[in-house]
Amino acid sequence: MKDQKNRMTNERDYKLDPNYIAPDPEKEKLLIKLAGMITDRYAAKLTHTIKPDDPEVWCLDEVLTKEEVKVMLTFKKTRINVDLEELAQRSHMSVDEMKKIVDHLCWIGCVETNRENPDHHIQYDVPIFVPGIAEFMVMQDELIKEHPHIATFFNLMTQMPLEGITPMVPLGGSGVGMHVIPVEKAIETVSESVSVEHISHWLDKYDGKISIGVCTCRRQQAMRGEGDGSCEQNCCIGVGDLAEWCVNTGRGVWNTKEEAMAVVERSERHGFVHQITNIDGEDKIVGLCNCAPGVCNAIRTSQLYNTPNMSRSAYRAHVDKDKCVACGKCVEVCPVGAAKLGQKLCTKQGEIKYPLTLLPDETKWTADNWNIHYREDAKINCYETGTAPCKTNCPAHLASQGYIKLAGEGKYFDALKLIKQDNPFPYVCGAVCNKRCEQACTRGTIDQPVAIDDIKRFIAAQELDADKRYIPLCETDHGGMWGPDYKMAIIGAGPAGLSCAYYLRERGYDVTVFEKEQRPGGMLMNGIPNFVLEKDVLEAEIDVLRQMGVEIKCGVEVGKDITMKQLREQGYKAFYIAIGLSGGRKANIPGEDAEGVESAVAFLNRTNQDHAHKMSGNVVVIGGGNVAVDVARVAARLTNGHVTMLCLEGENEMPASDAEVRFAMKDGIEIKNGWGPIKILVENGKATGVVFKKCTQVKDAAGKFNPQYDESQTITVMGEYVIESIGQSALWGNLLEGEKVELHKNGGIIADPVTFQTSQPDIFAGGDIYHGAKFAIDAIADGKLASESMHRYVHQGQSLMIGRDLRQFIELDKDNIVVEGYDNAKRQTPGAKKVTDPFADNTGILTEEQVKIEAKRCLSCGATTVDLNRCIGCGLCTTRCEFDAIHLTRDLPDASNMARAEDKMKYVLPYAASREMKILFKHNKK
Repeated sequence: MKDQKNRMTNERDYKLDPNYIAPDPEKEKLLIKLAGMITDRYAAKLTHTIKPDDPEVWCLDEVLTKEEVKVMLTFKKTRINVDLEELAQRSHMSVDEMKKIVDHLCWIGCVETNRENPDHHIQYDVPIFVPGIAEFMVMQDELIKEHPHIATFFNLMTQMPLEGITPMVPLGGSGVGMHVIPVEKAIETVSESVSVEHISHWLDKYDGKISIGVCTCRRQQAMRGEGDGSCEQNCCIGVGDLAEWCVNTGRGVWNTKEEAMAVVERSERHGFVHQITNIDGEDKIVGLCNCAPGVCNAIRTSQLYNTPNMSRSAYRAHVDKDKCVACGKCVEVCPVGAAKLGQKLCTKQGEIKYPLTLLPDETKWTADNWNIHYREDAKINCYETGTAPCKTNCPAHLASQGYIKLAGEGKYFDALKLIKQDNPFPYVCGAVCNKRCEQACTRGTIDQPVAIDDIKRFIAAQELDADKRYIPLCETDHGGMWGPDYKMAIIGAGPAGLSCAYYLRERGYDVTVFEKEQRPGGMLMNGIPNFVLEKDVLEAEIDVLRQMGVEIKCGVEVGKDITMKQLREQGYKAFYIAIGLSGGRKANIPGEDAEGVESAVAFLNRTNQDHAHKMSGNVVVIGGGNVAVDVARVAARLTNGHVTMLCLEGENEMPASDAEVRFAMKDGIEIKNGWGPIKILVENGKATGVVFKKCTQVKDAAGKFNPQYDESQTITVMGEYVIESIGQSALWGNLLEGEKVELHKNGGIIADPVTFQTSQPDIFAGGDIYHGAKFAIDAIADGKLASESMHRYVHQGQSLMIGRDLRQFIELDKDNIVVEGYDNAKRQTPGAKKVTDPFADNTGILTEEQVKIEAKRCLSCGATTVDLNRCIGCGLCTTRCEFDAIHLTRDLPDASNMARAEDKMKYVLPYAASREMKILFKHNKK
């Protein structure tokens, strides 16, 4: 046991001075006696004797007077009902005197009331510590503020008493703690289910005596700075006599059965686990909790000690791999990490056998078997052997395999909803994404990758009509979540900022986006040409945010029109800076200040807003990336002259994608590779051409940018316009004036790579201003991740890291798979639209028939797998699956056995003896 305690040092925070001497020795002795009466610690004191420095003693010492301790001792046992008159007689007090004392003890939480007698009059009893006194004290607002150490007491009392007993607890929990109850919809069709496994049974049973109050685990963990983002809210339901006591002592408010069910349904949307108290025997509970797995003390009892019998329901989740599409939504919501992504395809060595967590059933159990990192382990998304490459390689980790399947079945709206869980701008990405999902597609090892992007574009096209748009549920529309005290400010209305706004608003926050330009969209609106991304399409997807309730203020430059300080004064609690890179880099060569010389960013911004602008003469574009191609293609549409594009890189080294280069050549643009600018020729203040020198090497042996030139080889390219597309830069203005934000030498903002928090705690950042110029999908991914951090930040006591889904995925080994059969259809390509406007997008979309054909080409590489030894049968996974691929099965019926806390040893001891014999037999067999 000493080794176990040492192992748990980081889980504990004793507040008592080791040299502490009790000021009142008599009270200390009484407290030790009272603690011994109440506690069920270490299997009824088989392995532990109460000492003065135990939390049961020092916490009660803080909140109780000696007189109150003596009164509590007159109860003699816990959970034995006593009349007020009897208590008064035992303590030699008047009834009125005793009433004042027990009322205060009820207010503290050390005594509760019930009506379990023939005429249902109020009686009093002393609860056990957990579930009981510890929770009740945390629920009392004034008490917990005056005695914050109660949070530590609660944390310890839900952990320490269980260290020695957890491996010996059989299915059902034997009257110890709490018990998981499944999502009701997940077991509606299970004929073997029994009444106590249904939430509706309990709400019907206690209809008329239902209360709701604050979650004590959330509150306690927040007070200790260990919140996982599941913030304090009224989500714990009291029933029966406990509900009456909670209302009378200020711990709850009355709820109807319908209101309680609404809380249950909202909890399921947020991934909270339903649990019932498990200390009162068959068909009786006092509470139904909706537990946040990263902070719940009851779930911890099974996950910390790797002993799921302490929590699990009678059910376990099973996956139908033929139906599973590795969307990963069940994995995201699984509270204990039982569901993880794996692969469906066999390896050359056969089907992968995924490991099961070791259980204590037949194994000697020590602290080495515990999992002190259970909160983080629960958020591991996939096995090391990997999963679908499309999901892995997408920066936002879209459920590509999933939406392809839905699209192939004609379920376009469902496919759209699935996409928008990770990407609010599917049509935009369908137009401008660099298709990393397709580059990694396993089908590409056979012939050609699945046309994932074209399928996504087809799906997104369905909501361009205003009456067909998917508007996600925002929690403030259904009872509210956070209210006006948690306003969020987004600075920059590009893909990163708008994505952050989308997901914050979906969580229920008031969000305002500030954009200095006259229209939102950032580089999507002002940088990407219309013939690549039509602006009415972008506006349609942005309009969804407005319908959600996001306020977008254009023409407002933060730092100039309003300061960050002023926004804080207006009540904004957190800020997301996503201003992009709106400046252009210069080559630092002579002539750059001449008329006709312009940066790519400025050129695209201007021409995107004015297609009527005409250019007369030749155009020289310096640069070889996708932006340079966009510049050249726009210039080719505006000028009556010739467009030449020159870059340092060779033909096969250009940063621009192959598709972009093909588009440029189709537009008649001449591309010259391996040339770097020397100077811009100027006459009468106007540019007339550019002199270039031969570039012989762009990067050195270490891969670092270090161009080398042959100065003897030069060419001159004439042109009245010179557009430099050699990089973008940050334009901060006065935005950061007075802020403690750090910048890189290149002007980019410094932020944590996981949380996106800057050195100014309430400022977060993402998109190009953080990581440099990338693609829209990278910025979108940043925005969603930052929204999680901002949500956690604005609520006191929430850690930015504890229990966080890091969204890390591993690609399966495509060189070690066996593809036994596949649809041999060729990759489908969309036809071109007929357009007359040179700035119109002529890219067509797939037909419905083509989508169905293309969807069948998917090899369906990935699938979810469930560790049955780890699963606790909550059923949350079933609420996320759109493919009927995961179900609960009543594998463990004994887990629904309910017992009284007083009878636990009747079940624990025989099970422990049986287990010990199994371990001994296994050892002897070896």
